[in-house]
Amino acid sequence: MVLHLYDTAARDVREFHPARSGTASMYVCGATVQGVPHIGHVRGALNYDVLRRWLIHSGLDVLMVRNVTDIDDKILDKAESAGRPWWEWAATHERAFEDAYEVLGCLPPSITPRATGHITQMTELMQRLIDTGHAYAADGNVYFSVASFAGYGALSGQRLDDVQQGENQATGKRDPRDFTLWKRAKPGEPSWPTPWGPGRPGWHLECSAMATNYLGAEFDIHGGGVDLVFPHHENERAQSHAAGDGFARFWLHNAWVTLSGEKMSKSLGNTVAIPEMLRRYRPVELRYYLIQPHYRSTIEYSDGALSESAQGYRRIEQFLRRVAGTVDELGVGEVPADFASAMDDDLGTPQAFAVLHNTVRDGNAALDNADTTKALELATAVRAMAGVLGVDPLSATWAESSGGDTGVRQALAVLVEGMLEQRQQARADRDFARADAVRDQLQGAGITVEDTANGPMWTIKD
Repeated sequence: MVLHLYDTAARDVREFHPARSGTASMYVCGATVQGVPHIGHVRGALNYDVLRRWLIHSGLDVLMVRNVTDIDDKILDKAESAGRPWWEWAATHERAFEDAYEVLGCLPPSITPRATGHITQMTELMQRLIDTGHAYAADGNVYFSVASFAGYGALSGQRLDDVQQGENQATGKRDPRDFTLWKRAKPGEPSWPTPWGPGRPGWHLECSAMATNYLGAEFDIHGGGVDLVFPHHENERAQSHAAGDGFARFWLHNAWVTLSGEKMSKSLGNTVAIPEMLRRYRPVELRYYLIQPHYRSTIEYSDGALSESAQGYRRIEQFLRRVAGTVDELGVGEVPADFASAMDDDLGTPQAFAVLHNTVRDGNAALDNADTTKALELATAVRAMAGVLGVDPLSATWAESSGGDTGVRQALAVLVEGMLEQRQQARADRDFARADAVRDQLQGAGITVEDTANGPMWTIKD
């Protein structure tokens, strides 16, 4: 089966073939570095990391660009409120994002360009748009003329009469639907020189210039969150096509992480920050939780769901460690056909994880029946699947983090799961006094046990 991906522009699943044989090119909208990352931010990075890994597994070299928006109204406002230089504020939070991506096992991008480092490319793109009548300068600003581009709205489905850019009305803007490419300098704000006066770039201009600078006038995949479809990606597409570039051949969008039904965002004050998460869960467990649902499905965050997901990961971990203890070295095999079919079907991670867990179940059964040859064969397949998903417990990424707090957590997980198995057996034997004694022993050690339809779940009490 050939990889198929859902293309937002086509509103359908399309067969994926790279524009250049042997190489896939991806541009992923990165962070606006205004604050610390939360799980809504990193979900997209993890989703596109899985896509990248699957493309690599399929034999493609992958060029991946993930930008950093390091100049923006929000960055300037928050830096001013904190009494810190804007560039220092941006750099501090850029490091926080990069640390989060790394700790969650994302492969490093081919390059991570910053907006402030590509003013020349942005100026050149604006000049092309002005020369072709799709943009105009007014009062030190430069605007894109939405009405000049016949295909405007094709990506998002917006009707031209209903377009609202969410920008303030400015002197010289010919049409309120036009969007800003370049903002003229204001007193006390950073600025760069252009033929139309000093200022700073608009958000949409930045990504078009950086994407084509590194990936060329046409590239394979543009990814980002579903909240970026309009206006950001619609405006990227419009200005790039208007300038004569083919731009992205596929537009992919991951869904939100919500809390109480609302998108996680700093403005709503309902975010769950990564540093807070990692005080309670191992990074690989958080990664597992965020990539298990389909990338186009909304995740409704809850502590219980994350705890249950973490235990799903531990079942994989425990099986592999059981098998690894019987051999000198546990290698990596081939992914099963059902797993490959799921991944080729628009990155069907729920089905892929189902194949993974069924293989773990069969492997444990083989071990229980002393069929070590079968268990070893299944374990190599488990490692292959987990490796594609970036959650292989025996990989260098996670195995080398066995020291310190992470090592303690891993050891604790093995011990607690073992005690829970004893409790389950005691309940099956109707020895409820013994079952209660195991639960009380865990509670005395600060471990809360909750019985669910999917078996017992445990968490460490705060």
